[in-house]
Amino acid sequence: MEFPYRKLILFLSILSLSTLSALSHSPFSPVDNFLVDCGSTVGSTVDNRLFVPDSAKRDSSLSSSTRSITLRNENPPPNSPQIYSTARAFRRPSKYKFLIRDEGTHMVRLHFQTFNSLKFDWNNSQFHVLVNGFVALADFRAGGVQSPIVMEFLIWVSTGKLVIEFVPAEKSNFAFVNAIEVISAPKDLVADTAKFVSSDKVEDFNGLAKQALQVVHRVNVGGSKVTPFNDSIWRTWITDDEYLEPNSGSKRVYFGGRIKYQDGGASREVGPDNVYNSARVIHSTNASIPKVNMTWVFPAIAGYKYLVRMHFCDIASISIGLLYFNVYVNGNLAYENLDLSMASNYILASPFYADFVVDGDDSGVLRVSVGPSNMSVPYAIDGVLNGIEIMKLNNSMGSLDGDYCAGWVLRNWPSGHVGFVVPLVAAACLLLSISLVMRRKMNAEGFVAWSRLPMDVSEANAKHGNAHPSS
Repeated sequence: MEFPYRKLILFLSILSLSTLSALSHSPFSPVDNFLVDCGSTVGSTVDNRLFVPDSAKRDSSLSSSTRSITLRNENPPPNSPQIYSTARAFRRPSKYKFLIRDEGTHMVRLHFQTFNSLKFDWNNSQFHVLVNGFVALADFRAGGVQSPIVMEFLIWVSTGKLVIEFVPAEKSNFAFVNAIEVISAPKDLVADTAKFVSSDKVEDFNGLAKQALQVVHRVNVGGSKVTPFNDSIWRTWITDDEYLEPNSGSKRVYFGGRIKYQDGGASREVGPDNVYNSARVIHSTNASIPKVNMTWVFPAIAGYKYLVRMHFCDIASISIGLLYFNVYVNGNLAYENLDLSMASNYILASPFYADFVVDGDDSGVLRVSVGPSNMSVPYAIDGVLNGIEIMKLNNSMGSLDGDYCAGWVLRNWPSGHVGFVVPLVAAACLLLSISLVMRRKMNAEGFVAWSRLPMDVSEANAKHGNAHPSS
């Protein structure tokens, strides 16, 4: 009589463990999740997400100083997402307001695509976009672009609302948008501290979370394209082929097992499985360690700082304690003798990431490299990288695009083009920005900027990189 009872207990135990496992991998559910289909009268489903018409009165509202114009593509391309079949256009400054319940970083994505319309000449589309007082886009043009453009920003919100303003560059121009996403980001997505890397030092960079960030590159190293459908926070990761320098000596590797996320390390929201289960590696096949670095080159603009996030996951080593390598940003040593086993608590296939801040220089490019170090081991993996994200930080004017502040954009309309800035106005913007920076520094908290490293990291390693809870 005991046997059926024991079988029942065993079955219930297995069921409980399965349930707990499912709950531990539950999908991310943002507190604020606004998906807006602009100019539409019906909802649109994209990647299993419902975009609601901007005419729907929920926790977001459209405020226009004059009547906006709805545009519809009567002959959309086959298989094109429905959100690109409509748009809302503005002849005068107009804004969307979103009521925010979750204080912190929010992901803001703006979707643009032109299509045939008798109402507008797309060549006259030129405008600025302001997000909560930051200049996100200046003199933006999308005329003649047939494929969708998605611009992504990370904005800190503490006021209970987020405002996106569209301002035509001149009275003869118009602004438009096809769709808007405003989503509260996971709390570990942007930490407050990174490492600032220059030619002569590596030091702490604080106050990162309160900066406005624009995602300019997001690359799945060695792997295939990752679409929003396969990313827990609906990002797109493109392949790295066009950025990888030739003759880098790298090899692609793929992993079919389970990625082992750990508390305090990189989460699925920081980087999805589809990024961590592929990589490029440097592999020594004999007693001689290759004298070569893997290097990726990205376009960058002088006058801005950039956050460079590098994703690592050892999916290639046969054992722990065999992988040591150096990390370089813009040719400068950012991390010497990175011990990925120690960084991941001596667990293979466990993800780790590091954040660096660098200055964009006059070369017009930003270089990211990984290569063997003095501690690299023969017959082993001598370098690995799984993903790269590069984000532009706002400049002293509170702008991600240009040298003038949001106040100047609004005050100058409709007197003419705001592409030039008189010294007096620039000085006023600078003083205002300095005030905001000083306030952020007064509120800045301590170290939280790298995936977790053990506390007994050597002093030699510590001077080149610091540990932080998952960013």
